[in-house]
Formats: sequence, structure tokens, C-alpha cells
Amino acid sequence: MNFLIALSVILFLMVILWLISIPLKNVSIVDAFWGMGFVVVNATYFILEPHSYTRTIVVLALVSIWGIRLSAYLFKRNYGKEEDFRYQEFRRYYGVNRYWWVSFFQVFILQGSLIMIVSLPLFGIYGETTNNELNSIDYIALLCWCIGFLFESVGDYQLTKFKKNPANKGAILKTGLWRYTRHPNYFGDATVWFSFGLFSIASGGYWHFIGALVMIYLIIKISGVAMLEKSLKKTKPGYKEYVESTNAFIPWFPKK
Repeated sequence: MNFLIALSVILFLMVILWLISIPLKNVSIVDAFWGMGFVVVNATYFILEPHSYTRTIVVLALVSIWGIRLSAYLFKRNYGKEEDFRYQEFRRYYGVNRYWWVSFFQVFILQGSLIMIVSLPLFGIYGETTNNELNSIDYIALLCWCIGFLFESVGDYQLTKFKKNPANKGAILKTGLWRYTRHPNYFGDATVWFSFGLFSIASGGYWHFIGALVMIYLIIKISGVAMLEKSLKKTKPGYKEYVESTNAFIPWFPKK
């Protein structure tokens, strides 16, 4: 029942976002909602549960910190800019007069559904936690979250600072965390969701871990690393050398 209530809330918010996107002719606004979507789902589970436990309070804080930061970062990055090139291509393919309703299913309902699938570990945490005791897996999960949040937030900060310098136009960021992985922010995001999967296992929700695996797969193979790598190899001179010296995902020392 709690899952269905959370689903209803997310779909309602997606309908609102879709209606806003029509006059704006910009569906990119959905990207900034991605992190907040998980905050909403998590808060819904927390409110609906009759009891609050140490684990659920910790997870409420961690999801809120992660989701609010991500949405704020994406909102600031995209504010005042034209629609993302991916959506522009879809708009041209389907036609301007059709895309307003096509986007409802292709973008908003799809992302709402993905939020619910990826957030399955949260569903497991709230559904399976029955006491205030934390176990060793909880502490491992907390460590993973800290590592992941560090890589994601610092990676985003370093990239933003790099892009603000006009002298870096067309250049490749190879310092800071970007010296050890070509995508520290994506590695961090995946690690954060791996931690939520561990929290679910710690509570006794084992099958719910599939949500974390879906998120990691999306990051590496679909909308994150793979898509960006394809674009950068075409547009960034010298990226081939960067690929040869630096790991794509898991951080490690550069190859000589």
C-alpha cells in the first residue's frame, strides 16, 4: 500500500511538471526534479510508517542531503539555458506539434517509473526495519554513502569551477578527482545508491537491492558514462589520450 501511495504522489508531481513544460517548451525541467523525486518517495515512506527507527531516521537524512544537493546543482546548472540536446532531438524527431504529449509518456512517466524502481531499497528499508539496532552492514553502508557523496559533490564542484574559467574552454579536466576517474560524479552517484542497497540488506530487505543495481546500470550503460563518453570522444580534442591514462569509472592512479 505504501508503495502505491508513493507512486501516486510521484505520478501526480510528474503530471504537474509536464503541464509546466508545455508552455515553456522545455522538458529539461524534469532533470532537476530527479534528486527531489527520491526525497519525496523517501519522505512519503517515512511519514506513512507508524514507527521511526534509528536506521530510517539516518536514511531519511542521507537521502534528503543527497537528493536536495543534486536537484539544486542541476537546477542552477540548467537555469536560463535552452532545452537539453537530447530532448531537442526527440522534439525534432516526433515533431513540435506532437512532442508536447509524446513527452508525457517518453520523459515524465518514464522518469517517474524509474524513480519508483530505483527507490526499491528505500521501500525495503522502511518495510523491513523493526528495531533501533544497527548492524555491521549499516556502518559499511554509511561509509559507502560518505565516499559516494564526497566523489559526487566534489566532482561536480570541480567541474563547475573548471568550466567557469574561459581559459579552459575546449580543454579536459584532469586534476582533482578527475585525475583518478573520468567520471567521479557518476562513480559517486552509483556508490551512494549501492549504500542504500546495503541499508536495505541490513534491514532484511534483500530483493529490493535490485533498485540499486538498476541505478548503477543506468549510470554506466545508458544515461551516464556511456552516453557522455560517446559525445566527448567526438567533441573533445585529446580525449583519447585521457581515456588511455585514466579509468572510466572506478577511481585509480593514472596510467603512465
